[in-house]
Amino acid sequence: MDKSKRLFLKPKRSLRRRLPPIGSGDRIDYRNMSLISRFISEQGKILSRRVNRLTLKQQRLITIAIKQARILSSLPFLNNERQFEKKRVGRSNYGS
Repeated sequence: MDKSKRLFLKPKRSLRRRLPPIGSGDRIDYRNMSLISRFISEQGKILSRRVNRLTLKQQRLITIAIKQARILSSLPFLNNERQFEKKRVGRSNYGS
């Protein structure tokens, strides 16, 4: 092989097979909070399919289960704990 052609070849990386995040026995359901909580960010947002490494069908079922759990109040719509921890800084003596 010519030296000029070798420059365009990508180095082969070893592909490590990752375990699927949802096992075959896991049921995707709004009552399965331990499973659902793995697919929600700290802010309460649903994580994307790329981040979760889910199939399209699994992502749809997870999304539906999360929305059902939110409607039934077993899961909050937003996680605003940080907002309440912050104290108001500055301009506390604005009126005086």
